[in-house]
Amino acid sequence: MSGTHCLAEGRRTAIRPYTQADAEEFTTRARESRDMHSPWLFPPDDARAYAAYAGRLIEDPTRAGFLVCERGGGESGADEGGAGDRIAGFININNIVGGAFRCGALGYGAFAHAAGRGLMSEGLGLVLRYAFGPLGLHRLEANIQPANEGSLALVERAGFRLEGFSPDFLFIDGAWRDHERWAITAEMLGQDGV
Repeated sequence: MSGTHCLAEGRRTAIRPYTQADAEEFTTRARESRDMHSPWLFPPDDARAYAAYAGRLIEDPTRAGFLVCERGGGESGADEGGAGDRIAGFININNIVGGAFRCGALGYGAFAHAAGRGLMSEGLGLVLRYAFGPLGLHRLEANIQPANEGSLALVERAGFRLEGFSPDFLFIDGAWRDHERWAITAEMLGQDGV
């Protein structure tokens, strides 16, 4: 897909690492999705911000970034075999800790053209299998604002369990926001994480 190897493929989506070459499509999709993302998240929507954002995900060993791409959904990106790579969304694992902990924190977002089509659900499933397989993690957490119904539904469909509530957890859009803590382990997904 787009010269970048896929890490995993599903029926409708594939996941691959970020590249700096994705800046134009990613930032265009982020601008198109501003209304949908606000007030939950603010992905980079210009080339300079994307370069810094993607650079951290590419270079920092405590982060892993995945672009969820729609298979056969590329406009000009589809090849003759139909394996397009139109970016549907993104899923990042932040604060990766190894050793006895083997955990990371998820951050993610769909783009407007892909919302409500099940692409992020499939993409999250691919990321979970990759995280609990090749990355060797045991646990992933997602911290979600209680009113973000779409995000809550995504993790529930994926099998995450609600573990608690964190008042004033993250500083987002100018204020400290409460979050629900959701988590999944390799055993819950049926993988050993090794």
